[in-house]
Amino acid sequence: MDKALDLATKRICVTGGAGFLGTHLIRRLKEHGAREIFVPQYPEYDLVREADIIRMIDTAKPDIIIHLAAKVGGIGANREKPGEFFYDNLMMGVQLIHQAWLKGVEKFVAIGTICAYPKFTPIPFKEEDLWNGYPEETNAPYGLAKKMLLVQSQAYREQYGYNSIFLLPVNLYGPGDNFNPATSHVIPALIRKYLEAKEQGANEIVAWGDGTPTREFIYVEDAAEGITLATERYNSSEPVNIGSSFEISIKDLTETIARLTGFNGTIRWDTTKPNGQPRRKLDTTRAREAFGFEAKTDFEEGLKRTIAWYANERANGRG
Repeated sequence: MDKALDLATKRICVTGGAGFLGTHLIRRLKEHGAREIFVPQYPEYDLVREADIIRMIDTAKPDIIIHLAAKVGGIGANREKPGEFFYDNLMMGVQLIHQAWLKGVEKFVAIGTICAYPKFTPIPFKEEDLWNGYPEETNAPYGLAKKMLLVQSQAYREQYGYNSIFLLPVNLYGPGDNFNPATSHVIPALIRKYLEAKEQGANEIVAWGDGTPTREFIYVEDAAEGITLATERYNSSEPVNIGSSFEISIKDLTETIARLTGFNGTIRWDTTKPNGQPRRKLDTTRAREAFGFEAKTDFEEGLKRTIAWYANERANGRG
């Protein structure tokens, strides 16, 4: 394990720092001693535009850039706007790494996506399997755009000796998640459906697919800790999974959230909708060995906190 950076002495720029993961990450960075954190806000900084990236770096003068900003969404959003998901994510990341290198930013932390893995990756997903096939079709443009940052990270290290790292967080969940039905991922989408069904007295909800795919989820605070530890301690361009190693089927997930929200109606599976990738479960050995990260939050406990947070938001007219 490398000698840890002293975050108290570093100026850190966190793109996407006002978002779901970003707000938790900034809190965790401060707990680890960080004092100077710059968060570029859209539309003041549109990171798809090179001129805005240059202005951001000139303004923030960061020693470290942690690139969380992304155009993200569930299966529906990815199918509807694959071009946008590809272009925006690619242009943000590629130009950010290039300008960070040009301007002498000491370290770049690129946040990838589990969607970069091949559709039929052997379980558990090992980092060395990243290139053994094409990603699941519904989110391939997004996954591949993010994966190019790994290629760039490795190429710039090889040619220029640039210190950039590439992390692959599994699906996040937790308080502050996106509950917009048009763009949310599966856990917030289900929580919202159940709470709305209860409020409306409905006795049925509709879930996408057939329930057979499996997923792994990591509580957002655990992911923030993993990224912070990697920022402090990891200095290699070999990709690293950030996950919990806990696998659950969509059927079991759906039934668990029904139980925890108190929904007693029936679940109807709409098999005309896509399932997405068949299985997801990460091998998290590298993160543990390279920088001492292991997820701590029990899955049901994390779900309870997420449901309680969103129920409170709805009660206060913000849901």
